[in-house]
Amino acid sequence: MSIKRSQFIKSIGLGAAFHLLESNAHYESIAQKQSREELNKRKLIKNNLAIKPKALQHGTTIGLVSPASPVYNSDDFEEMLVQVESLGYKLVLGQHVRDRRGYLAGFDQDRAKDIMSMFLNPTIDGILCVRGGWGCNRILPYLDFEAIAANPKVLCGFSDITSLHLSLWEKSRLHTFHGPVGTSSWSSYSTRYFKEVIEKGGKPTYQYPENYGDDHHTIVAGKSEGILLGGNLTVLCSLIGSEYMPDFTDSILYLEDVGEDVYRVDRMLTQLKLSGILNKINGFVFGKCTNCDAGANSLSLTQVFEDHIRPLGVPSFYGALISHETDNSTIPVGISASIDAELGTIELLESAVTLL
Repeated sequence: MSIKRSQFIKSIGLGAAFHLLESNAHYESIAQKQSREELNKRKLIKNNLAIKPKALQHGTTIGLVSPASPVYNSDDFEEMLVQVESLGYKLVLGQHVRDRRGYLAGFDQDRAKDIMSMFLNPTIDGILCVRGGWGCNRILPYLDFEAIAANPKVLCGFSDITSLHLSLWEKSRLHTFHGPVGTSSWSSYSTRYFKEVIEKGGKPTYQYPENYGDDHHTIVAGKSEGILLGGNLTVLCSLIGSEYMPDFTDSILYLEDVGEDVYRVDRMLTQLKLSGILNKINGFVFGKCTNCDAGANSLSLTQVFEDHIRPLGVPSFYGALISHETDNSTIPVGISASIDAELGTIELLESAVTLL
């Protein structure tokens, strides 16, 4: 039996009715915001309006933020400041960059606030994440992706920062940079590619150095082109099914990880396959899986890649310098690139920044 609106309100009481109407209005405002964001995203995608941030220069100002886990040792934090300043940048610390809350660098809203403050501050030229760890997924609901798109800046980091890279590409269409964090070792290799890509707007070819020996393996030979998307395997998988996960159609998927048993890598690659992501890519690059133990009665990483990647038939290799190790390439997110799986190379086909 149907009931009129007035009868329904009378039956539940005015207080409950007002609460219901307020709730409906709240959900309507959320729906309107989501609709607006989706419309803007569709416009960006339709017009191919990906956003390239301005290149950094010697003497420009970098904001330091801790969007995930903290730096626990104060001496390590101070050493990081000296190291990053030696690269030729002025530093501004986020208000909560030193906060600690267990394994998190403070409360979620505060970490998000620091990121938004850096994007909205006109005196800040770029943003460097202090370290990874865990926690970036937790702050995504508190970021204003429209405001970020309107105030584009270089953002660099890796590991848990993968969450920011993928969500900023999906929601803001901003090219960010999978590269060193503040506490990285900043080896000559890491520094070279950071400056080549982010300062000079270069289009380098990343290739495994000859003096490293033969540590790359071709899974499927061939050449391919696509946009670069990826990051840390564990973090990437944690975004599957969320609104922050981008479309991987025609992409070059690059991955790395640390401290994962081989069966866990197997499990996550299986998740990528079952979710349909692997079937969309044009190419596959795995960097390093640092301290990933095969152990007794285990498949090797090579066998896992052969099982999951070879059947795709796309050019693919592993052993690139994308990793938690000393040398870490700076890979721009969403930029067109080509790979040669037999040579083990990644070549940028366009600059990732705008030069002044």
